[in-house]
Amino acid sequence: MARTVASLPGGPRLSDHLSLGVLAHVFPRRAVQASLAACGRTSQRRRDLPAEVMVYFVLALGLFRSVSTREVLRGLAEGLRWLGAAPLRLAGRAALSQARKRLGVEPLHELRRRCVRARASAATPGAAYRGLLLRAWDGTTLEVPDEAVNRDAFGKPGASRGEAAFPQVRLTALIEVGTRVPLAWTQGPYRESETAQARALHHHLAPGQLLLADRGYLGADHWRQAAATGAQLLWRARRDTALPVHRVLADGSWHSRYGDHPVRVVEYALAEAPDETYRLVTTLRDPEAAPAAELAALYHERWEIETAYDELKTHMLGPRPILRSKTPDLVRQEVEGLLLAYHAVRTFLAEAADAEALDPDDLSFVHAVRVVRRRLQNPGPRRRTRTVRSRDLCREILEERVVSSRGLRRPRGVKRKMSNYPIRRAGPLDRRRHAWMPLILAPAC
Repeated sequence: MARTVASLPGGPRLSDHLSLGVLAHVFPRRAVQASLAACGRTSQRRRDLPAEVMVYFVLALGLFRSVSTREVLRGLAEGLRWLGAAPLRLAGRAALSQARKRLGVEPLHELRRRCVRARASAATPGAAYRGLLLRAWDGTTLEVPDEAVNRDAFGKPGASRGEAAFPQVRLTALIEVGTRVPLAWTQGPYRESETAQARALHHHLAPGQLLLADRGYLGADHWRQAAATGAQLLWRARRDTALPVHRVLADGSWHSRYGDHPVRVVEYALAEAPDETYRLVTTLRDPEAAPAAELAALYHERWEIETAYDELKTHMLGPRPILRSKTPDLVRQEVEGLLLAYHAVRTFLAEAADAEALDPDDLSFVHAVRVVRRRLQNPGPRRRTRTVRSRDLCREILEERVVSSRGLRRPRGVKRKMSNYPIRRAGPLDRRRHAWMPLILAPAC
């Protein structure tokens, strides 16, 4: 028998009211409904936990990793009470798990397709180079509960003493440099390579973009496929990559071929760390349109995606970034919800920065996460529209400023000597902009 509908004063359903939350500014209720309908997951009867509610619930799981699933639902219920709703009957963990299984991951994929989009323009600080919108991709891993089904589905990495403690999901994302807004991502078992996952993101590349990538992605077939999208490429190469010198250019770079493709090579070191040499391969062959020194400085903006992963794993998931789902299907759903929640927070940061013509790096991500969490529980006066709520949220995000790290460089190092990187010495970071200088190394001919 169908349960009694969860209703609010005046008769609307629970999901009608929940759509007023801050997440609905980025993922509107109509898009959620359309995504559920496209996947055949619309609730066929009135439930305590209808499908629309569960979509927002899965997104909220990524914002409240440190608390239990019931506590997340309780937090959403507090937000409903703040808006004058009747008390929400809290479901047990088993009911929540069953509701998540009914939902699946497909509606979240469809919601991503409908709602996730680029936010920066050529005028956004750090988002473009000479009219080309900057993109970067890289991979990371997320640990999941050590259950037999998760071990079978995702696998564990090796370790110096046997194997790692937890199975891991491999994740590869494409972000918008400047705002760190994730534009696309793919996930899979640990054994799946980052290059294979990156190939699944090629259709998100387009002319007018410049893609930054680390040396692990450089391969003849992969380069050819990425270049065929029309996007320009600036990728780091390994030292043993065969890049013959065809013509040395005035800025110290040289024309070469990589496989069957004409390319340009920039080799340089940093004045602060002259022992480490960088070699970049690019489709930008004109040294006047893209000087070597500018490309050397630009490549280090690739670290934007490393910073994005740090925000996701350290500041959203918390000090122990282990996901909570104990079955592969729910793990995939949780990863998707986590990335959508991160996209929402980064979108609010981008909109707040754009409203005041600021660099998004000038705003605190940690503060923005706290604001979004607080607004989910206390949305504000009931009569305000979703647009007004979003404007108020952005205004609150603007209250906390940080010192932007854009243009700052320091050699890679560690405080504890647990790796091959040099020890980082104590002392203040030089805050002068572009306080380092790349040394362009011309090939010996």
